Amino acid sequence: MAIRYIKGDATSPQAKGVKLIAHVCNDRGGWGKGFVLAISKRWPAPEAAYRAWHRDRAKNDFALGAVQFVQVDPYIWVANMVAQHGVKPSKKNGPPIRYEAVDQCLQSLATRALDLGATVHMPRIGCGLAGGKWPRVEPLITNRLTTQGVPVTVYDHE
Repeated sequence: MAIRYIKGDATSPQAKGVKLIAHVCNDRGGWGKGFVLAISKRWPAPEAAYRAWHRDRAKNDFALGAVQFVQVDPYIWVANMVAQHGVKPSKKNGPPIRYEAVDQCLQSLATRALDLGATVHMPRIGCGLAGGKWPRVEPLITNRLTTQGVPVTVYDHE
């Protein structure tokens, strides 16, 4: 099974049945630029859940590699995947993307997708503000999701 690429909006997933919309969040509690704006415009719950998750991080699993699943519709879930360290590139550590965290998040995403019988929908995760490179992210998606039988659609915004 290969990743399906289409032009469109990942917040309007093109599939029947249960759908998981995956995106990358930072570990600083910031939500205000990039794909998250499209999510918040459509549903307030993922942002509210992420902000509460970050605020209460001393008492929960909020960290790089963690995923929070928020149901926004009977057939749609949003996966807030913490895979970005901070929000700006640094001279010492490069871009904010953390590929190991992306990989860990995708493993959790695969488990949830298989449990729900869901398809997965996403923009080119980690390759916008996080500064990641698609040739490094795509094989992680293939390894963790498509080879496990999880259908994945990647949306390139028009």
